[in-house]
Amino acid sequence: MAEMSVIWLRVATALYSIGLLHAILTLVRKREHLFRVALTALSIGAVLHCVSIVEEGLLMNHCPIANVYETLSMCAFLITTAFLFVYWRYRTESLSVFIFPLVFVMSLVATMGNPVQAWSSPVVRNTWLTVHIVLVLLGFAALAFTAGAALLYLFQERELKRKKPRKLYYRLPPLGTLDELISRSMALGFVLITLAVIAGTTWAFIEHKTHWISQPAIAISFITWGGYLAMVFLRVTAGWRGRKAAIMVIVVVGLSALTWAAHARLGALLRP
Repeated sequence: MAEMSVIWLRVATALYSIGLLHAILTLVRKREHLFRVALTALSIGAVLHCVSIVEEGLLMNHCPIANVYETLSMCAFLITTAFLFVYWRYRTESLSVFIFPLVFVMSLVATMGNPVQAWSSPVVRNTWLTVHIVLVLLGFAALAFTAGAALLYLFQERELKRKKPRKLYYRLPPLGTLDELISRSMALGFVLITLAVIAGTTWAFIEHKTHWISQPAIAISFITWGGYLAMVFLRVTAGWRGRKAAIMVIVVVGLSALTWAAHARLGALLRP
């Protein structure tokens, strides 16, 4: 990418981060006070993003989709444009919880096509990696709690269909309580995993330069995050509750097991 186009894209990504903050607050606090601010930031970011793409195309004399970074940039811009059109046409805010994090992460990755300076010191490098791993582990803990509540939900639902439920059934929380636990732990886990992906992507970019994107651990992390994002979207927007939500949680736990295995290897990098 050309230098100025990267600058415009980074500014757009910074504006998109307000949308990410809105999505996080909506999930955690069930409030949407930041939507108007996030929508304005997204609109301005889309204009600057367009400037970045046009400038890149003119300088390189080709449509800026020649590599994975340019393609992600273009996709993020098209998704943003589509969302703004849908909102203008239908005035629906529900998609923002899904679209805002997706656009931000795609744009963030798109800015990482140019190498940057190496770590200023081993302490900074190791601290950054430690923060990433801690966030991943906390996110997995929240997901494990979500999965536990989901399994209890499925068990209790099955027991309700029996004419004579077993004794354990009467010791379990009500289905409504379990459903609320699934919602809260899912939201917390998504926030932690999102922050972990941002920290891990940045660390890998500085550590491996432009070859960071070919690291298997990065690919697995993005797949897990994508599954988590889909789970949150189906929960918040499509209204998946009860059995559907419980099964979806269990599927994402399976993806997370792969990420756990990949990050077990990262721990070796912290050893002297």
